[in-house]
Amino acid sequence: MSASRQAPSWAADPESVALRETARKFFETAAVPNQARWAEQRFVDREFWLEAGSLGLLCLDIPAEYGGGGGTFAHEMIVLEEQSRINEPGWGNHVHSGIVAPYLLAYGTEAQKQTWLPKMATGEVVAAIAMSEPGGGSDLANMSTRAVAEGEDYLISGAKTFITNGGSADLIVVAAKTDLAGGAHGVSLFLVDATTPGFRRGRILDKMGQHSGDTAELFFDDVRVPASNLLGEVAGQGFFQLMTQLPQERLLLAVAAVVSIEDAVDITLAYTKERHAFGKPLFAKQHVKFELAECATLARVARTFVDDCVTKHTEGTLDSATASMAKYWASDVQCQVIDRCLQLFGGYGYMREYPISEMYTNARAQRIYGGANEIMKELIARSL
Repeated sequence: MSASRQAPSWAADPESVALRETARKFFETAAVPNQARWAEQRFVDREFWLEAGSLGLLCLDIPAEYGGGGGTFAHEMIVLEEQSRINEPGWGNHVHSGIVAPYLLAYGTEAQKQTWLPKMATGEVVAAIAMSEPGGGSDLANMSTRAVAEGEDYLISGAKTFITNGGSADLIVVAAKTDLAGGAHGVSLFLVDATTPGFRRGRILDKMGQHSGDTAELFFDDVRVPASNLLGEVAGQGFFQLMTQLPQERLLLAVAAVVSIEDAVDITLAYTKERHAFGKPLFAKQHVKFELAECATLARVARTFVDDCVTKHTEGTLDSATASMAKYWASDVQCQVIDRCLQLFGGYGYMREYPISEMYTNARAQRIYGGANEIMKELIARSL
């Protein structure tokens, strides 16, 4: 084990160790050879989703009665860690299994669960959640997408952007206003089948990094859905549902950040010990040693903090403010450490053929999505 990394306390049991081995082998054999092609085409192949489903790597914390793995959030994190170790942020399973599936489990009717969860677990259905809009990202209470009741149906109209899995999703959880004057209390969530008339996809967005992710624009032109597609018992519960579930999304991002920090330290340590300058390895220079000593310390602190958050979340005791702390701090440290590590690669760090370069561009979005870090600080401050 490297100086920067320690084993997660929540993943030491035999079942978790076996799951990690399965996930690691899967990503090494089925993902790594295809990453360059996925980045060029801007999406991950559907066959990859199906293979992940066949190995039981999707919807791990969903009960077996709905086709899931019957495990816990910690099991989902093991798969996410192994995905992060190969520097593949584009595969949107963290949204599919880590966000949408829990929404369905927590708020869906029995019919909704039976309809969607088993196919999500096999990879036959890919899911997305549509919150952010062209006119605003973090300001969810003031979204402009609307859902107007008409008889036994709702007509959904509006636009969403920056939607992970948007280019391939079969199921979209859409946040829309059912009461335009209701503020936060006027938001509702709807299940929208991507084959519904009036739904259309825009372009797959050209991002700074994470090129294999099909982040897309979505448009809803009077999309008619039955009232039974409402997620929750009554309209107007959407903002509460979002605020209840968003801490898990933020913890997902924190876990990915920690793995990225650890990997940046590891590859930079290896490079500086092999790379010679002025007749000696770079690591022989005191400045390089001190930089890596500081980065390794940050990696260890981040791992300890986030592992504690995962343990608390699995036990049901993690509060929203601490989840916000984990997301903002870990992603900030991720960007800081990768930047410092890239500097030690010199000119080679700027070359895309070196993993540290791609890690740098992939990391930057972490401070924006899932709630911008400035919003995280506001949420933390409210708890003080």
